[in-house]
Amino acid sequence: MTRRIRKAVFPVAGLGTRFLPATKTVPKEMLPIIDRPLIQYAVDEAIEAGCDTLIFVTNRYKHAVADYFDKAYELEQKLERAGKHEQLELVRNVLPEGVRAVFVTQAEALGLGHAVLCAKPIVGDEPFAVVLPDDLIWNRGPGALKQMADAAEATGASMIAVQDVAPEQTASYGIVATDAFAGRSGRINRIVEKPAPEVAPSNLAVVGRYVLDGSIFDLLENTTPGAGGEIQLTDAIETLLGQKPVHAYRFQGTRFDCGTHIGLIEATIRYALDHEKLSDAARDMMQSALSELGVTDLE
Repeated sequence: MTRRIRKAVFPVAGLGTRFLPATKTVPKEMLPIIDRPLIQYAVDEAIEAGCDTLIFVTNRYKHAVADYFDKAYELEQKLERAGKHEQLELVRNVLPEGVRAVFVTQAEALGLGHAVLCAKPIVGDEPFAVVLPDDLIWNRGPGALKQMADAAEATGASMIAVQDVAPEQTASYGIVATDAFAGRSGRINRIVEKPAPEVAPSNLAVVGRYVLDGSIFDLLENTTPGAGGEIQLTDAIETLLGQKPVHAYRFQGTRFDCGTHIGLIEATIRYALDHEKLSDAARDMMQSALSELGVTDLE
């Protein structure tokens, strides 16, 4: 797999029940971090990595993501008439020129593997990325997916993003075992979905970034559904291990699990403190709030 990835798959069909009642009408991918929704950060990361075809796997009830990437004629006209050119450019540039969005419906919620499989008619047999918007990865340098795409192009291997977690957390993640790392990557020899700490092969946890060989689709089609009738991407990757190299990649950056309340809060704080216009005010506000609780130092 030495071709550069040009396509990215975004599984966005989930119902986001952890964030009810907000997600009754607003998809979790549209929840904002400062002034941009989660899905925009994921899309920007994919575009930076070289992707020009963005495939959103959604359900029949979620229209907000498609609406967000569609042209908003009335809003643009109002902003233009009001002379609000900066805001107008923000609205027009959610997708840059030359990048297209494709929407595919997942008729039933049959697991992450099934969601990825829904993108096969658009991806074909070429290498591609899978990006889970819930996992927001902050980095001042190149984004996590660009780091992985560069490594995949250089080595010819599929890449799966990993991070070290505490041993007691392994039951919440897919866990990989690897050969010795060279730099930031090491070949995976085993992958296990949510193992108990006492049987986990390591504490290297899979997070929501993948660069995969196109042959994964054939493996997904032949993957036996597990509990709840779901097709697991992990199962197909486990089969791929015996056929082609798949590497774990320790990305540079900080990952926020925005599928949880505390993760969304952590990401908002980090992005506020790093914001060009808001950082000083955000820091002052946080210090003031903490001092009211008897905490005097934010460092």
